[in-house]
Amino acid sequence: MSIEFLLTTLVIVATPGTGVLFTLAAGLARGTRASVIAAFGCTLGIVPHMIAAVTGVAAVMNTSAVAFQTLKYLGVAYLLYMAWNTLRDKGALTVPEETGERPSVGRVILTAVLANVLNPKLTIFFFAFLPQFVPAGEPNAVARMLVLSGVFMLATFAVFAVYGAAAAAVRNHIISRPAVVLWMRRVFGASFVALAGRLAVQNQ
Repeated sequence: MSIEFLLTTLVIVATPGTGVLFTLAAGLARGTRASVIAAFGCTLGIVPHMIAAVTGVAAVMNTSAVAFQTLKYLGVAYLLYMAWNTLRDKGALTVPEETGERPSVGRVILTAVLANVLNPKLTIFFFAFLPQFVPAGEPNAVARMLVLSGVFMLATFAVFAVYGAAAAAVRNHIISRPAVVLWMRRVFGASFVALAGRLAVQNQ
């Protein structure tokens, strides 16, 4: 495994996107445990893209405009839904009362998984990125791609968990100030809208 692969993976994973935002919001709203669960969910959301790349489905996505556009706009719609829920105090950045109902682990994971599954650029990324690190004529190309994908997923979980833990560390300073929570919610909502807009204008 090359140092180039590891460095490229870290740069890609550490770049803020939907998963990072969701994990940060979970850490700010509900603490370290919730952020780790969110990071785990975002990592699980990579699995379908990995399978697509390994089995060649990504090639279809890359050549079929209809398939790409369908998944893309489903992703845009879901990001806008996340923004709406965040602004309405029903999304990831929801600070529960001590005796209030907290989102279940399953719900947090499902939301995180959907955030990454409905992102066609991840499929295209895996299709274009992984093969570059598989030597031509490699007899075990599929196994090597699975190993590289596993490393990418581990890096994703680790980096996202660090983001979430950092957010959880300043949680008490934020939730004790309702005005700050309100502005954070607006910032996260606007960020989800911005990500939706960026995805909407992206082409294959």
